[in-house]
Amino acid sequence: MAYESIDKLQNALSEKVFHYTKDKKKAAGRALGTMVEIITYYLLKTWGLNNSTSIERGLVEYGNMDITHNVEYSLHPIVNEYEITIPNDGKSITASKILRKLEGIPNISRFTKKNNNLLDTHNLLRNACTIGESDDSFLLASFKAYGKSIHKVFVFEQMHKPYVIFECKRVGVEEGMKKGPQTIEKAKQGAYVARSASSLQKIRTDTGEKYGLIYRSDNQPYIKPYDELMNEIIYSDNSELLKKFILTVGIVSNHGNWFTAEDHNKELKVLAQSYDWLLFLTDKGLSQFIDELLLNPKSKYKKVQDAFQSSYTVNKKRNVFTKIRIDYDADQILLKYFSDNLRKIEGWFNIIAPVKREIVELKKELEELKSKKWSDIR
Repeated sequence: MAYESIDKLQNALSEKVFHYTKDKKKAAGRALGTMVEIITYYLLKTWGLNNSTSIERGLVEYGNMDITHNVEYSLHPIVNEYEITIPNDGKSITASKILRKLEGIPNISRFTKKNNNLLDTHNLLRNACTIGESDDSFLLASFKAYGKSIHKVFVFEQMHKPYVIFECKRVGVEEGMKKGPQTIEKAKQGAYVARSASSLQKIRTDTGEKYGLIYRSDNQPYIKPYDELMNEIIYSDNSELLKKFILTVGIVSNHGNWFTAEDHNKELKVLAQSYDWLLFLTDKGLSQFIDELLLNPKSKYKKVQDAFQSSYTVNKKRNVFTKIRIDYDADQILLKYFSDNLRKIEGWFNIIAPVKREIVELKKELEELKSKKWSDIR
């Protein structure tokens, strides 16, 4: 590992990048949280889930329409897909430009335009760019091909209800403390969202065995051992089981803060019992990403470092290195890096829950859910 601990890495970022701030270690810690989100997002894109992914979409609680929660990423069924061309005239690719290209498509007028740019004049890309919204779906845009004279753009219509959510949780350790003071609060927040998102409810017997409960449309409960019921839901086409089901995935990082070598801390146990899948981004993985792309990159990765550094200088004009907005050239390099190193990157994650499972099994479940005929599951 390039740095012997995340704390050492955070200190390196503090001195090399955030030296101008009042609290340079805290600033570096916030940046580390952004890195966890970016790693998660580009992993999803590399897994072929770009067109299904929304960012910070509001999630309605199961059985309680009055409460919504923004989640980092959600995967949604795709209703329709379109391909258009946009002239590369050096101007912003706005939602208005894209929607004008879709005029004539039946029912396209039902979408209310959103004021987002897919790409602006500063070469700033908006990931999962929402250009329109209707009562039951969204229109999002992304590049198929960036051209010297003509851009090819994908537009895809996503259903409101997702079939998977991903949330990222990281809390740094402050000086003089063994554990971040907000760790348990972040764990509880994540656990609450995970437990309230899906129709699949988690219950325990008096002896601690975990069961799953799901209600059919006649309001009759269906109960089985949790793992057995989860498997049945994911690999079935039963509308009664699938229509309000959402797979919940948590990503946590910072080894020393969440658990010790001897035992999981309370916070990690809370999350592991709440999310369907809980992945731990290892210190080694986070360290490699930051060392290879941000601190000591090869020349072919230099534009990623430039985007990162320009976003965190004393005279910065805009942030061009987040999960939502990112420099276009940095985006393309990140996609190539993840594609070229996918096996290594997948190895950055340890599976905390379910026990004795592998990341390839999560990918299989995501692909299975993506392939469902969601338009028939109502």
